[in-house]
Amino acid sequence: MHIDRRNFLKILPLGALFPEHLLSTYANIPTNQLPNNLQSTFMKKNIDKIYDEAIVIDGIVITRNWDEVSDQALAKSGYTGFNASLDSGSLTRALKSITEWQKRIKQNPDRFICATSADDFIRAKKEDKVAVMLGFQNTTMLENSIDNLDIFYQAGTRWMQLTYNQRNLLGDGCTERTNAGLSDFGVEVVERMNELGIIIDLSHCGHETTNDGIKYSKAGVSINHSMCEALHKNHPRAKTDQQIRAMADKGGVLGIICLGYMIGPDLGKKTTLETYVDHIEHAVKVGGIDHVGVAADFAIQGLEATGATRENWYVPRLTRFKPSYNVQWPPWIPELDTPDRYREVARVLDKRGFSTGDIEKILGLNWLRFFRETLKP
Repeated sequence: MHIDRRNFLKILPLGALFPEHLLSTYANIPTNQLPNNLQSTFMKKNIDKIYDEAIVIDGIVITRNWDEVSDQALAKSGYTGFNASLDSGSLTRALKSITEWQKRIKQNPDRFICATSADDFIRAKKEDKVAVMLGFQNTTMLENSIDNLDIFYQAGTRWMQLTYNQRNLLGDGCTERTNAGLSDFGVEVVERMNELGIIIDLSHCGHETTNDGIKYSKAGVSINHSMCEALHKNHPRAKTDQQIRAMADKGGVLGIICLGYMIGPDLGKKTTLETYVDHIEHAVKVGGIDHVGVAADFAIQGLEATGATRENWYVPRLTRFKPSYNVQWPPWIPELDTPDRYREVARVLDKRGFSTGDIEKILGLNWLRFFRETLKP
């Protein structure tokens, strides 16, 4: 039986997945509508329960230096699953990276599930494991052979970003001077990704490449770690309202990036956790509540915990990225630089009047619906 997006969301509340999911009397009442004497004490208790029982999916986690500290942070995160960003530097490096992660998953069956379908995330939640969806932030490792897509699919790849910042054989990235769209080869790759069931991601794609990716994909597309251009003007990584609407109209999801300097130009002053939720709220108003998620774009434990310093993190990026990136130091929003970052996000959403169901959608159900529609059985 075919289940469309609207009906899928109706039949997939957490209570249906988990019969033991029972919230307290006030669970479905936004905190700002509670009596004043209950708001401050109830919010944390109620949201903690909602968060603990929710499906929480991170649109992208950088996993190339995974270690014991990463494992410890993951245990504290409350994540049901995440999109793992692997090394896309070359064909050899990409295959090595995906092989290492497949080995890690197989050696830790009590903790990890290799996610190739939406059902894997549901199973991970039920079994208290974490679903890991393997993918890449570039397509350079395909070289000039579309047949390499099949190799990566067989190896477990289920999402792939068409370009990074610079131009590749598929099209222009977001900082490329020419801002051209997809090449003929790029359109061919998009068609093959649709056939295989590999998610097309447009996060770092240039303006026209983003438009073309949405246009030429027969399936919904992912923008798994970006932000709203309406709130952060002229940043090359931001997506316009028109792009957000077009993405949503085809069933896609925009994951709002947690990297602080991507959210606003005045990090540490005017750019805060509230600014992050402003991007979520704006994206919901533009694209609809069913098309917005969350995404870190750094290590699970946070940047500070990985030992990021001004010298080893900020200074190198001044030469790696163009000035339009406006890289700042420190690059993080403190509340989002911890493993349980989305618990903090959920609290702000609740305070702003988002319903329990809408918070659950943003935390993970929107990604889950998108995976069910896009990935092949």
